[in-house]
Amino acid sequence: MEERKDGVLPERRDMKLSIISFTENGKQLSESIVKLLERELEVRLYTKCEAGRKEELYSDILFVKTSVEDWAKERMQEQNALLFIGACGIAVRAVAPHLTDKLHDAPVLVMDEKGKYVIPILSGHMGGANDLANHIAEKTGAEPVITTATDLNKKFAVDLFAKRNSLYIANKDGIVKVSSKILAGKEITICIETGHEITCEETGVQIVPYPPAGFVDVVVTSKHAVFDTSILLKPREYVIGIGCKRGKNVNEIDKFISKTIKKKGICLMQIFALSSISQKQNEQGIIEWCRTEGIPFFTYTAEELQEVTGTFTKSVFVKNQVGVDNVCERAAVKACGEDGKLILPKVAENGMTIAVAKREWKVCFDEE
Repeated sequence: MEERKDGVLPERRDMKLSIISFTENGKQLSESIVKLLERELEVRLYTKCEAGRKEELYSDILFVKTSVEDWAKERMQEQNALLFIGACGIAVRAVAPHLTDKLHDAPVLVMDEKGKYVIPILSGHMGGANDLANHIAEKTGAEPVITTATDLNKKFAVDLFAKRNSLYIANKDGIVKVSSKILAGKEITICIETGHEITCEETGVQIVPYPPAGFVDVVVTSKHAVFDTSILLKPREYVIGIGCKRGKNVNEIDKFISKTIKKKGICLMQIFALSSISQKQNEQGIIEWCRTEGIPFFTYTAEELQEVTGTFTKSVFVKNQVGVDNVCERAAVKACGEDGKLILPKVAENGMTIAVAKREWKVCFDEE
């Protein structure tokens, strides 16, 4: 796990790309793609081409002995982006049994073996498949085939807006209602909690005062209230700082986190990130938990954590072990960026420690 900037969620944060090919030409194309992307993404190559089984030359390409459907299931469970170099039909049949919903499905793309076209077929916005397709196209010279209506018509996309602002969609069924209204050329209304709004110059979007006096298309708020709206967007405003003994398994970590945040009235959808010291960047229990929940994992050096200002629970033992007097509290505040506040000091249980901090959030309508 790479060390991360505090308070920032990169567009392709922690994305892993799994590429599968089916022919010799496809296999060669996958090798060229990995060379173009390896500095930006973790890319793994797989093949069903028989040459991949026979030739030891392709040590970096794993021959897939299972069915393509089983291969896809494993990669999707790992929250990987999938790129099929082959026919769209192969990809569709492989991923179809493993789909959940548009907010949680892994991004899936298809590319022909000559590298002429790259097509995002699943999770274009929330999973980042459209952005990834455009990026691959830019690197390889392929033509991106984007079919998402809001992209094609250069219209405001509420699900992409939510993703870029680290907001979770409380009622995904409303996405279609809002998008249909936008694509029909109608203006939509957005109401943003006071103190968190940024001037909007988005065409077709009208910002109305908070709290709303009547129906609005989209409400963005952290408050627990009932609104007359098509879509309710809530901020991911909490960061969990964690420390643990080596080898803690994912079940232990999950039970501890779930119990701790429940006592604070926080749900998993409100979690912006998990954070810790850099010595924990390869802690498998933490990595597996974050991968399962779709939550990014930030790590920082002892020096970076020691520089965090605030009042923290100090431990001489911890400082002697890792070089900083507290891991979980400092990591939680650090990952919040500016103005992060510790709302739950260190809680310890069975060789694990957790702290929770709250980050300041604002929404932005710019793409950057």
